[in-house]
Order: sequence, then structure tokens, then C-alpha cells
Amino acid sequence: MQFRTQIPLSKTNNPIDYNSKVLSFGSCFAENMANKFDYFKFQNETNPFGIIFNPVSIEKIIDRTVQEKWFTEKDVFFHNERWHSFEVHSDLSNSDRQELLETLNKAISETRKQLKETTHIIITYGTSWIYRNLESEQIVANCHKVPQKQFSKELLTVDAIEKSIQNTINLIQTLNPDINFIFTISPVRHIKDGFAENQLSKSHLFAALHQVLKTHNSKLITANYFPSYEIVMDELRDYRFYGEDMLHPNAVAIDYIWHKFSENYIAENAISIMNEIEEIQKSLRHRSFNPESEQHQKFLAKLQQRINILGEKLPHIRF
Repeated sequence: MQFRTQIPLSKTNNPIDYNSKVLSFGSCFAENMANKFDYFKFQNETNPFGIIFNPVSIEKIIDRTVQEKWFTEKDVFFHNERWHSFEVHSDLSNSDRQELLETLNKAISETRKQLKETTHIIITYGTSWIYRNLESEQIVANCHKVPQKQFSKELLTVDAIEKSIQNTINLIQTLNPDINFIFTISPVRHIKDGFAENQLSKSHLFAALHQVLKTHNSKLITANYFPSYEIVMDELRDYRFYGEDMLHPNAVAIDYIWHKFSENYIAENAISIMNEIEEIQKSLRHRSFNPESEQHQKFLAKLQQRINILGEKLPHIRF
């Protein structure tokens, strides 16, 4: 007897292993997945410009990176005793303008290098709702708590999102034509927009993204879709898999999504290494009742030996 529906998944032809380099952009769910990559010690970089939710802002920051359009003083502003840029998350904001510009331009330089070397890029779209600054008429990635009267709120059309995703693909391919794309739509619900409005927002993302993927099925590019949204909505389908806010997937849900992802997107030859790393991670978290005991010292020595052996195989791994 079946008591739940399961989302069918196909194994990718270009899986991720420990020689792969993964770069992720997008919503806070992208960071949840990146934490798993970090835990299992894959070569992984995430959101160099902070969390970005909408497709146009992701396209804009990738365009700036690929074209090396450096941030200048006109691209930042002062608010609430800090300097900000409307193109990046407030995590990068700084009390010193010059330091902010240096941070942003360093991020451009490093991300451009990463895009050239990356084997897999994961892009997670969160919403079709955008805020447009009334003075500049530009779509912003983050409002930085600037009064809402300075923005108009709009819903991106399916056509606009489709063009933005296609532009993003084209830009990245100019630096790295062999890169593997993995797209997903965040299962985080943006209820502050309204219940119906959240569904409308997600539906625009689905329609646009799947049209792009359909177009690329006949082209020489590797672009996969991972159904994280569908897994939460259809397989888990219960509030016990959400955090206290009832909007974000909790740790159990994220573990389950990672399990589904690793089954289909992680190379089989990486699984044994993942298992070894997990055992090491658990051992590192172990707290002894008697840290000075001979038994515990032997445990630590054996653990260090396992870490050293793994490090000889994969020098990039650090604990």
C-alpha cells in the first residue's frame, strides 16, 4: 500500500564528485543545500553576493561579474548608518564606503574566476515578486529597510522571467561553455506576499523555467531541474517538516531533500567518501567524559590518522 506520492527523479548524466567545483546562487534554500555540500567537504562556493531571490537580480549580478562592471561610488548609498548596494544582500553592507566597494569588487573578481572553473552551477529561484526603486527605475535585490514608499512592487511576467533565465545561461556560457546547470525553485513560501500571490509567483517561475529547459533539451548544454519544491509540497506535505515559522523547511526536510539530491546528482564513486566524512564529522562532535584518559587519546590519534589518510587522497578537504 502507498500512503504518499513520490516525485520521480532521473539520475543526471554529469554527477558531482570530489573533483567537481560547485557554485550556487539564489534564495536562502540555496544556502541550506550549500551547508550540506560544506558538511560533506565538496568544493563548494555559495552566494558570493548574498541571498538573492528573484531571477532578474540574479541575472544582473552575473552580468556585472561576467562583464567585469566594477562597483563605483554611484552604485552604493548611505542608510541607517551603513553603506549598501541595491544589487546585493545586506550581509555585505558596511559602515565604510570604501571597504564596501572593495568587498564588492573583490567578489566580482573571485566569482568570475570561479565561474570559469566551476563544473556545476546550482541556481535556486525564490520569487517572481520584485521591488523597483522609483528614483532609478531599477529592480533591486534587497531593499535594505529603505522606506517602502520609495519602491513599487511588481510581479514579473513569465516572458520576462524566461528571458532573464536565458540571459543568465548565455552570460555564464561565455566564460564556461561546458558548465552543468542545475535549476530548482525554492520550497520556501513567501506568505507575506499573500497566499494566492505566493502561488502565482511560484507558477510564473515554473512556467518560465520549464520553457527554457524545454528549449535547451535539443541544444548542447547540460541543464537539469531538481524538484525541491515538489518534494516538500507532495512527498513531505505536512507541517511537521517546517520550521517554527511554518514557511521554511526544517532540518528533517532539508536532510530528506539532500538525500534525494545525492541519490541522483552525486556520483556513485563519491558515496563511500561521503560516508567516511560523515563518520569523521560525528567523531569530531564526540565529547568525552574524560578527555585526558588514555582511551580518549587513542581515539583522537585514530581519528587524526583517518583525517590524514583522507587528506592525502583529497588535499582540498579540511576539518
